[in-house]
Amino acid sequence: MRLKQTVGIAWQNMKHRRFRTTLTTLGVVIGVTAIIALASLGEGFRFAVKIRMEQGFELDVLTVIPGSLFAGLSRIRFTDAQIENVSQIPDVEIATGIMQMGNVTLYNGDKKASAFVATAVNFTEFKQIYSNRLGEYTEGEWPKRPQNNSIILGYNINYHNETAPFAHAGDNITVKLLKGFTLYPIYEYYNFTVTGILQKKGTPGLTNFDYWVFIPLETGQKIYGLEGKDYADLIFARVSSPDVSEDAAKQIEELFPPYQVSILVPITFIRQVDNILNLVQLFLTSIAAISLLVAGIGIMNIMTVSVMERTREIGIIKAIGAKERTILTMFLGEALLIGLMGGLIGILSGYGFAQLFSIILSRFMTRQQSTDTAFPSPETQQATTVNPVFSLEWTIGALIFGVLICVIFGWYPARKAAKLDPVKALRYE
Repeated sequence: MRLKQTVGIAWQNMKHRRFRTTLTTLGVVIGVTAIIALASLGEGFRFAVKIRMEQGFELDVLTVIPGSLFAGLSRIRFTDAQIENVSQIPDVEIATGIMQMGNVTLYNGDKKASAFVATAVNFTEFKQIYSNRLGEYTEGEWPKRPQNNSIILGYNINYHNETAPFAHAGDNITVKLLKGFTLYPIYEYYNFTVTGILQKKGTPGLTNFDYWVFIPLETGQKIYGLEGKDYADLIFARVSSPDVSEDAAKQIEELFPPYQVSILVPITFIRQVDNILNLVQLFLTSIAAISLLVAGIGIMNIMTVSVMERTREIGIIKAIGAKERTILTMFLGEALLIGLMGGLIGILSGYGFAQLFSIILSRFMTRQQSTDTAFPSPETQQATTVNPVFSLEWTIGALIFGVLICVIFGWYPARKAAKLDPVKALRYE
């Protein structure tokens, strides 16, 4: 008997038992739907997180920290010569050092604001490293020719209560800085002129400039008497490409004694997050695949019952000369058709459910974000959208997996039918 005829007989047998076939196929549909929906949503979520992190993190900026990353900032400071050595590395385009001063209080008449740190920077070099995040202002601008009393305020410093601003561009303010300790902390007051107020950016990367206050590096050195001495608490270095950031980090480490510095390389962090999300996606898809195994058990059970019901029919077919492989092919054909139909329908329904779940998930995440953040930024709202990404590999893989499950679990009842003795089968009641 030809393969086409054998498959045709299998199809007719399935049509005669439509309700049973429909229920059996439904199990495959559910399994493939779950795989496609979870895989595409997982891929979409992974892609959205990766893109968001790449947009937020400056992947081409390395941060050189004195001492161990997890031991806190040591009192080791960097010199001009060390910063210059970092800038001479071939893949480093520019390197600059910064000073950080804690316990900062700002006064503008009867208004008061606090900052965790005031950061003394080379305005020209620092702007070249963080050109994207330091390019937009609610008032004023980043000074091209900063004076010694210039100061830039982060958004949350100036709008700490989201209503009345602390200061406007051009205002003269007083800054109280901690100079040291004897029996009691020693503070001194300095006058600055506000030249710019940064727009709100949130926390896209390792640093959040919304809570920063910037003053000129020369001013910070004079305040603490560090002219010509070790002054830089951190070094920021921009490399030519994120792809060379890891090699550049190794070269920077070689400039210092062992364990003297730690270097934050954003691209390695993103890769780790991407690997974790891949594992989560694989885990969720594996759970979805269990439903196909359950469907396979159902197929084996129903086909075994079908063999018992059609024992006399099988006996007649074998009595007129049908070979064992014909019977085997006929029953495996039913399993194959169930797998194909269930897989194709499951792919279509998986696409539909993925789109539906993405809308529900995005709305839920947006509402959750709006309740967690009093003043969500447009960048934050953009990050809450999850669009499913449909992969041809996952689609083909789910279809093949569904068909294989059906064929594997249909093998036992098909082989049992093929091995039936025609004489005993004809006598079966």
